Amino acid sequence: MTKTPKKEAPAKKPKEQVFEGLAAAPGIAIGKAFVRFGDDIEVQTYAVAKTKIADELKRLDSAVKVARRQIRSLQERAREMQGAAGEELVILFDAYLAMLEDSRLVRGARQSIERDRINAEAAVQQEFRSLAKRFEAMADAYIAARLDDIREVATRLIGILVRAPGKAPPKPPKGGIVVADQLSPADMAQIDPLSVAAVAAVLGGTEGHTAIMARALGLPAVLGAAGLADGVMQGDTVIVDGYAGKIVVAPTPETVRKYEKRLAAKRKGARALDRLRFEPAISRDGTEVQLMANVELPVEMEAVHHSGAQGVGLLRSEFMFMNRDDIPSEDEQTAILKQIVAPMKFLPVTIRTLDIGGEKPAPALLSNIDEAAASALGLRGIRLSLANPDTLRTQFRAILRVASNRNVRILLPMVTTPSEVKRAKAMLAEEAEKLKAEGHELHTPLPPVGVMIEVPGAALAADSLARASDFFAIGSNDLTMYTLAVDRANEHVAHLFNSLHPAVLRLVQFTTQAALRARIPVSICGEIAGDPRYTALLIGLGLNDLSMTASNIPLVKKRIRDMDALAASQRALQIMEQTDSGRIAMMIDDFNEVGR
Repeated sequence: MTKTPKKEAPAKKPKEQVFEGLAAAPGIAIGKAFVRFGDDIEVQTYAVAKTKIADELKRLDSAVKVARRQIRSLQERAREMQGAAGEELVILFDAYLAMLEDSRLVRGARQSIERDRINAEAAVQQEFRSLAKRFEAMADAYIAARLDDIREVATRLIGILVRAPGKAPPKPPKGGIVVADQLSPADMAQIDPLSVAAVAAVLGGTEGHTAIMARALGLPAVLGAAGLADGVMQGDTVIVDGYAGKIVVAPTPETVRKYEKRLAAKRKGARALDRLRFEPAISRDGTEVQLMANVELPVEMEAVHHSGAQGVGLLRSEFMFMNRDDIPSEDEQTAILKQIVAPMKFLPVTIRTLDIGGEKPAPALLSNIDEAAASALGLRGIRLSLANPDTLRTQFRAILRVASNRNVRILLPMVTTPSEVKRAKAMLAEEAEKLKAEGHELHTPLPPVGVMIEVPGAALAADSLARASDFFAIGSNDLTMYTLAVDRANEHVAHLFNSLHPAVLRLVQFTTQAALRARIPVSICGEIAGDPRYTALLIGLGLNDLSMTASNIPLVKKRIRDMDALAASQRALQIMEQTDSGRIAMMIDDFNEVGR
């Protein structure tokens, strides 16, 4: 009797899973997962005999040379990329190459080999961990993200030293979605945006270079998605929602249809937004709003012009000081600033003076400052600049030279008292006189000097600061962080970061009213300024000058052109009577829905 073969049970279909992460780059993509987990390299520490230390130093030097060759190769590839993404990568790889010179990382590793008599790979790892400890203690998310750059260089060196040089370049199928533990900017350089549909990673934040590169490449990205490594398999269908910060693994047909419908609507909306680029930002009842761009690097200027920005509302000058062991000279700063100011012709450019905390890679400024003094609430922003007057004076001289015949404003960060403004203004006036005596033609009057309102003390003292300042710029991200005592880069408390908290909104309202009473301009920057969901609230509070990432300008402009400013003012008054941020968010959503 022949046995009837047992019928095999049909394979179970994978169940749909949703992972929450950070919306690092906007967009929606549906594709097959190209999984890259487990790239970390285990490093063993072992003692090195005194007679072998020289050999170990040679190993390190040799690894540095190999790493430099690898990065130069990546840099050449980046030069072939079109647009700002390639230019950004070229600059980033210059920074990597600088880190492979006599940087703190390499210098510290050499010292560890000599002092601790340990192997080179362990010395690199030890020095990286020492740097990471300092970086992770800081409150500035942007500066904290620079740790990723040092990690990339350290990982590359360690990989070479343990004879596992480099990581296998990703080769996802066309339309695939790269899913990884972590993606470095170098990884991003090897991704073809015409082939890859999106990226997703367990680690990473919205301020890091990986996120910046994803936005520049136009790739939807969700980073910081905990648990993703355990929930996705090679070849799984994946949806990356870069607007909501969600990753859907093995979506149901119904979910796929829902996202395909959203994709079609987004494509149609993008075409409509592009047509708005050179239209004015005027509400239906005639209120005109100035939309400006935040800029970190000169290479962003192409995107600024494409967005239809009416100026640069916030130029972060830190980029000139980072990843180098010396302070840029006056001529060097002047030349770099010209690359940003000159193309804007007579549109306004607001240059923020150095805003650096104690843990960032600016060793020339921070080498003489101990760790405690340079903490998150220590020597930061204008405090550090006033403690290094020669550096501030040099920066003022460069700005004054660039400001000749241009519409330039100067913004002072981390101000809490009028005396800080007065001291800075006095230095500015003194340097202007010196420049005139040297034969330079300067703009008359001198550029306006404004104050960044980013700590609760400055907001509550806005009336007195307004008497010493020519304008205000509300830094909503830091104002939220300091008001709520929440570091948004800290995964344990990041969920408490909420710019709609009543305390934050009252400080924004108080500052705005103080500026209006003093008849000085007031603007707002930070995430809330570039999110069209909050545009009506900000305009309702009296803010008619918003500065944001250039790519958000068309979206915010559309919201302005679809709304009535008077109705927004009335709704803002109702919102300011609320005490619950959840209720506030609901009222904003209701208003936006009615206004569509």
